[in-house]
Amino acid sequence: MPCAPEELRHVPLFALLDDDEAGILAAQIEVRRFATRQQIYRAGEPSIHAYILMTGKVLVSTTDEDQQEVLVDEPQHGDFFGFASMLAETSHMTSAMATEDTECLEVGRDDLAELLRARPLAGMDMLTVQARQFQCSQAIVRRRVARNPNEIIESRTTFGQDIADHVARFGGSWTFIILFGITLAIYSAINVMLKGSAWDPYPFILLNLFLSMLASIQAPVIMMSQNRQDEKDRLRGELDFEVNRRAEAEIQSLSGKLVLITDKIEDLEEMLRERLARLDPASE
Repeated sequence: MPCAPEELRHVPLFALLDDDEAGILAAQIEVRRFATRQQIYRAGEPSIHAYILMTGKVLVSTTDEDQQEVLVDEPQHGDFFGFASMLAETSHMTSAMATEDTECLEVGRDDLAELLRARPLAGMDMLTVQARQFQCSQAIVRRRVARNPNEIIESRTTFGQDIADHVARFGGSWTFIILFGITLAIYSAINVMLKGSAWDPYPFILLNLFLSMLASIQAPVIMMSQNRQDEKDRLRGELDFEVNRRAEAEIQSLSGKLVLITDKIEDLEEMLRERLARLDPASE
């Protein structure tokens, strides 16, 4: 059924059309009605038309590599969806479902070609719509991408923090303990054997000074590395929280779908019982 020209006034993309142009375009655009939970189009299907939401509610979603449903867009009154695939004449990358009784305008490439011939500047409005959807998709990707905490930590590491980590790592290893012990033994043995000509005779006051200086430098460096470790643990905790929150949302979504499936099955059972009762009244 063709739409009324007045309906196009609610679509920002067509707001600049005059009455004659709106009438020509309205004669080509079809009005489609979808019931609750009816699929408007599925991902992978050939894209012939785009849709403009007039009344009702539509959810546009896709499926990621983990086979989880991702909400891409929730069009408002007058918004396009399925637009990019229709223009590129490719298969739909998303799926669209009406979540309540919905009325949409169905638009094809030929309809838009007529529009552009009549109003060339409307092409800029289309590009604006596409840019907004592209930015929305980028924001979703940034929020959902699984970030590696080690990569994030490395990207934030300064040169001084990197040195502190290496010092703490080496100072807490058996290599350091063995080398340090051998050095102390050699130093002490040489000064004992030299006796009166030793540069640091027993009780090795110079050695104690060096050890005190080493401890005074090593302690804050190790504390710096420990603070870095606390920062790593905090970042990992934040990322784990994001993953858990996303998992909780997916579980709630699955639970809602299971409830809907259960309701549909109960409705089918009730319809079958009524039909059987009509076919076999004696069974009552």
